[in-house]
Amino acid sequence: MKKEEGWHMYSEIKHLKKIGLKKSQIARKLDISRPTVNKYLNMSTDEFEEFIEGIQVRKKKPEPYSAEILLWLREFPDLSASQIFDWLEEKYKTLPFSEETLRRYIRLLRQEHNIHKTTKIREYEGVEELPMGKQMQVDFGEIKVKKEDGKDIRLYVMCFVLAHSRYKYCEWQSRPFTTSDIIRIHENAFEYYGGMPEEIVYDQDHVILVSENYGDLIYTREFAGYHQKRKFKVYMCRKADPESKGKIENVVGFVKNNFARHRTFYNIDRWNEDCLSWLERRGNGKVHGTTRKVPAQVFLEEKKYLKPILSKIKTKTPSLSLTYQVRKDNTVPIKGNRYSVPKGTYKGPYTYVKVNYISETELVIIDIDTDKKLAQYQIPADKGNILKNSNHKRDISVKISDLINQIADRFAESAKAKIFMENIQKEKPRHIRDQLNLIQSTMKDSSLESINKALEFCIKNHLYKATDFQDAVAHYEKDKAKLDNTIRAELVPLTPDNFEKINITPKIRDISEYINALGGNENATIQNR
Repeated sequence: MKKEEGWHMYSEIKHLKKIGLKKSQIARKLDISRPTVNKYLNMSTDEFEEFIEGIQVRKKKPEPYSAEILLWLREFPDLSASQIFDWLEEKYKTLPFSEETLRRYIRLLRQEHNIHKTTKIREYEGVEELPMGKQMQVDFGEIKVKKEDGKDIRLYVMCFVLAHSRYKYCEWQSRPFTTSDIIRIHENAFEYYGGMPEEIVYDQDHVILVSENYGDLIYTREFAGYHQKRKFKVYMCRKADPESKGKIENVVGFVKNNFARHRTFYNIDRWNEDCLSWLERRGNGKVHGTTRKVPAQVFLEEKKYLKPILSKIKTKTPSLSLTYQVRKDNTVPIKGNRYSVPKGTYKGPYTYVKVNYISETELVIIDIDTDKKLAQYQIPADKGNILKNSNHKRDISVKISDLINQIADRFAESAKAKIFMENIQKEKPRHIRDQLNLIQSTMKDSSLESINKALEFCIKNHLYKATDFQDAVAHYEKDKAKLDNTIRAELVPLTPDNFEKINITPKIRDISEYINALGGNENATIQNR
């Protein structure tokens, strides 16, 4: 709080009290808490002076982030300090204060701005600790979140947790799970953990279990085949009684409330990638409330007790691609290596690209908005490499609309040219930049006359391709060259030197010379006259 603001608040509280308002009325009118009103009313002028000076000196470390925190709290009053800390950490990477410091600061903000938090009482039951590598528990859940456009979308999650270390893995989908999905996600989880436990505990789910026939589990055909290959033990808790499996913790609830809740959805790939990053920071990277140990640290030991997975079982469902953040130097760090992308790909700290793995040794980097392939690389066997593509010097930072306007200005009729290129964009949205670049290169060495004629021809015949424009320009340039090479008669100007030639009297021959030349008879000719 600024000194001037503090004094204004103090004076206003004193004034409102003097004219007869109750403390609750003052709090509502000034949008502050009743404890704040009490505190200010109980202070003399000198005491408040000392208080406000102390605030200026003892500036709280989270204070630079107060505007952002207040915005979140007003929008989502039920936000926990832990979730706010994670959001700040996700955005700024490192923070100059601890989570506990932020917790105390948020408590003061809630009091000062009268933002109350609704809390749910959670009940916990102590369970016997299981040995390392013994058991994994699996849960399913769903949640409705907001998309970028403000519309709702329902997401589905499958969560895994190792019973001993509490080390977690999650994977999301934007559609309900099929048995094929569950098998694929199992394989992804085993790859993430680097092995498989002795047994897995499930709730009864229709994509896994057809029925329970007096204790005999009847699996779906697809899951039965998978279980036969992997040979892990299955423990299915009783129907409508999830407590029967002695749950270590509510992983789904933890993930939904601390990661998914109030988070904006952009696409499923980015959502999954952000969830894994969150697990590294929070779910697996912070001290567990029950064990008082960091799951990631305990997992390093438990991993040794997991059964190794020699090869991944492939399913019909394709594996999900992942999103990666683009650095300022237009490179993408992926599993210990850096891969270049075209110049201009980076558009700020939240620039992401999608990465698809063609095989174990090859990957493709894709623009997350247009689905256009940006680069394709062989994955090196070692780490620490910087892989570059010479074509990535091309600048894609200029907006398409700006590029269209720049090119249109070079035509005699820029409005027509703009319409022409906008139609190209409608027909080839994914390749519009390449189309515009071809138009630019075509215009570079061509006459303005041919360029304008080509434009008229393309618009008249509804030809909306850069190659059509290129062919038309080449045609008109060829015609122009033929015309320029045509031989024309040279006109000599009349000068005084040429007058003598004009006044020369031509020689008159006798008619007999013509008659003889033609083989005629001079006398006969005379008689005929």
